Amino acid sequence: MPIRILVWGENHHEKHHEVPQLIYPDTMHGTIAAGLRRVLGDDAVVETATLDDPEHGLTEERLAQTDVLFWWGHIRHDAVADEVVDRVHRHVLAGMGFVPLHSAHFSKIFIRLMGTTCSLRWRQAQDRELVWTIDPTHPIADGVPQPLVISAQEMYGEPFDVPAPDELVFVSNFSGGEVFRSGMTYRRGHGRIFYFSPGDQDYPVYHDAAIQRVLANAARWAHQDRPRTLPRLAMYQEGDYETPREWNGEPQE
Repeated sequence: MPIRILVWGENHHEKHHEVPQLIYPDTMHGTIAAGLRRVLGDDAVVETATLDDPEHGLTEERLAQTDVLFWWGHIRHDAVADEVVDRVHRHVLAGMGFVPLHSAHFSKIFIRLMGTTCSLRWRQAQDRELVWTIDPTHPIADGVPQPLVISAQEMYGEPFDVPAPDELVFVSNFSGGEVFRSGMTYRRGHGRIFYFSPGDQDYPVYHDAAIQRVLANAARWAHQDRPRTLPRLAMYQEGDYETPREWNGEPQE
């Protein structure tokens, strides 16, 4: 069965800012999706969703049909409804793969999954980034150049306020001497998470074939061919602490 991938995009810069419109005429999420289709071919079915879609394109039914969710957001994190964040969170815990990209480190869902501020140092300048493979045996690093050279990019630098990763796959350095843990894996519940930092809206990073290879590798790694059972919590009726009834996290009547 092909991997069912959903690429979620904020879709704000593509509508309101000239530079991203010129670089990504097919939108950022559309370009990411096209790269995944190019590398994965028949091994994946790739769809897209945006912030402006009903329920942000992340309905219960849509998530249930998604094996791996890619997420790109930047300046409208607060516009994502909390109930949608709750929904995505439950699906990640149940086994859906999750790949937050670049500024998604400040998304509500990534902060929820990490349990930290997820803050970092940054500098918006046309900077060269060298992405160094730290773990060449990791599946996400398969076929990735050493180093992967990004000629123009926004600088992200340490300290990065996230938990110690399960696996450190990539570390980047910049022309100003800064370093950054640019590719890290986590496991939350049954779900696999890969954070990858390259990909600012003002630079053509997602057109790069090596970047597309990293994202395709991440989709394969995050995908798990197993049934997904959403976590359920025990809820006790008032005055009754002996007989729990199941609660799926949705509001109760």
